[in-house]
Amino acid sequence: MSQSAAQATAFFKEVSESGIVWAIKDENGFPAPLGESGVRAMPFWSSESRVQQIIKNVSAYKDFTPVELELTVFKERWLAGLTKDKFNVGVNWSGKCATGYDLSPADVSKNLEYYENR
Repeated sequence: MSQSAAQATAFFKEVSESGIVWAIKDENGFPAPLGESGVRAMPFWSSESRVQQIIKNVSAYKDFTPVELELTVFKERWLAGLTKDKFNVGVNWSGKCATGYDLSPADVSKNLEYYENR
């Protein structure tokens, strides 16, 4: 399993167990960089410690602060908004360049449902 696949699996398992999703924002709002596929992706993480590592180790995100979201709010509001805006969801991006899987909101919803029903 690749590092990105392991991070994605951890994301779904951990948020299903904790009921919390983490994002980051600064004075301009939430980041949504353009991905390799040409689609913007908004990153989310499964724990505050993962977010803190990104803020600490990725210079582009050094001025961001963690934002805690309830999983139900994430599923009902955020995924719907990301779908409407045609954004992907970055799951547990990691490393010095904050990279990982970018999934469609529909795929994120399906994976969350799978992990919640295990």
